[in-house]
Amino acid sequence: MRIGVLGTGNMADALATHWVRAGHEVVLGGRDTHKAERLARHIGGSAKAAGLSAAAEFGQVVLAALPFGAGVSVVRELRAALDGKVLIDCSNPVGPGFLLLTGSGPSAAQRLAAAAPGAHVVKAFNLCHEDVWRMTPPVFDGRPLAVPVCGDDEAAVALVHRLVRQVGCEPVAGGGLERAGLLEATAALFIGLWVGEEADAQAIAPPLAYAAGPRYEEPEDAEKACG
Repeated sequence: MRIGVLGTGNMADALATHWVRAGHEVVLGGRDTHKAERLARHIGGSAKAAGLSAAAEFGQVVLAALPFGAGVSVVRELRAALDGKVLIDCSNPVGPGFLLLTGSGPSAAQRLAAAAPGAHVVKAFNLCHEDVWRMTPPVFDGRPLAVPVCGDDEAAVALVHRLVRQVGCEPVAGGGLERAGLLEATAALFIGLWVGEEADAQAIAPPLAYAAGPRYEEPEDAEKACG
């Protein structure tokens, strides 16, 4: 698969490294082509450097590894090259005080979709620090990290599920793109707990068996168990 990456920061480095190792052709695009070249040399393998436009044109799938404040303008500029392609948004619109910068408006992912209406935008990879994505693979207590994925196009979501598995994680169906804002709000909450309170965010959710309340035995079953 051909993957274009918009951006040359830590998320671009972490995810592109996995996908190069999985055998994909990856072009890293940045406004600073020297920085893109350094990153391509660091990743090695099939990784190549280019400008933003060339990376967008190259990829069947394009990762927007861009800060929230820059994503919309870059994607709008490249919308023709992104037409018909899968565009992955991993950004988090989280500002000082762990506030959600999108407020009550459209999510970051929906804003990218509006900027490039011909692209199939999928939200994924936004809930963890880049160092988690650098792990090979991200497995905790023997359990692969689960990655929620939100998108409206079935084929695009299936493609992103494949890329999630190649990072060593398990994809989770998160619903349509209208639910991407929930993922972004979850990131704001988790970052606030991790950084602001040094709390274990993982501890706030009960096991699946208890998610809808305790599972009590039916009286019949309980009698059989006693007999």
